[in-house]
Amino acid sequence: MRLFDPHIHMTSRTTDDYEAMHAAGVRAVVEPSFWLGQPRTSPASFLDYFDSLLGWEPFRAAQYGIAHHCTLALNPKEANDPRCVPVLDELPRYLVKDQVVAVGEIGYDSMTPAEDTALAAQLQLAAEHELPALVHTPHRDKLAGLRRTLDVVRESALPPDRVLVDHLNETTVKEAKDSGCWLGFSVYPDTKMDEERMVAILRAYGPEQVLVNSAADWGRSDPLKTRKVADLMLAGGFDEDDVDLVLWRNPVAFYGLSGRLTLDVAPPGATHEGNSILRGAPNNPEGQAGTLSERVDPTGVPVSGA
Repeated sequence: MRLFDPHIHMTSRTTDDYEAMHAAGVRAVVEPSFWLGQPRTSPASFLDYFDSLLGWEPFRAAQYGIAHHCTLALNPKEANDPRCVPVLDELPRYLVKDQVVAVGEIGYDSMTPAEDTALAAQLQLAAEHELPALVHTPHRDKLAGLRRTLDVVRESALPPDRVLVDHLNETTVKEAKDSGCWLGFSVYPDTKMDEERMVAILRAYGPEQVLVNSAADWGRSDPLKTRKVADLMLAGGFDEDDVDLVLWRNPVAFYGLSGRLTLDVAPPGATHEGNSILRGAPNNPEGQAGTLSERVDPTGVPVSGA
């Protein structure tokens, strides 16, 4: 079984998660830029973060045979912070990078005028850079938020069939499907969707243009939810082709609209900008840590970092 998690925040996860995901069948991920859990204080904070999504995270993912791409944007929550908004002026030079397969996450958090402005501006950037867009629908007042989102999309230069509307549920799926947008669902342990509800929606609305993701981040979440949905689909009467459509071919088709999606994983180098994923020194056969001069990774490269 091959799986593609089209929305997961691996910056917040450990290398153990990459290992477990690969064992479960995950072979590709897209990591949208998002709020880090505390306010950023300047655009420079975004730029360092964007650089990590373009460099360090693909390096980490490649260690476990997983292709990593990203989407970049000013996220909805921080669109309300005047200290962060100038990053919109920096985005164009990042949106030309090969690893960037969409503009996102954009959309709504509290449905403010500032969020209206940021959403419209970034849909325009997506159109100008010939990229699709990943749109975050708000966690509160979801139907109102979806309708407001679709109004802005209709007024933009980006066609609906190049827009993925994410975090959908039973109250928003019909109108989102009728709009012609792609449909995204986040499956969580306690909030958003769960596996049973997801499979029920697939029965009711079909698997076409549906993407299922874990949206795993720094909160209570599960990077193996894509596999759990796949298993429940099979147990619930869907066949392997349906599973492959929802959890592989659909995300490949949507992010493939960028013209940049590459699913072959090149063997990673030993380090990224001089750093490896190893920490500390491997034990010697007697179980004692090596000396400083012996602290190398298996390829013979000195380990960087504490």
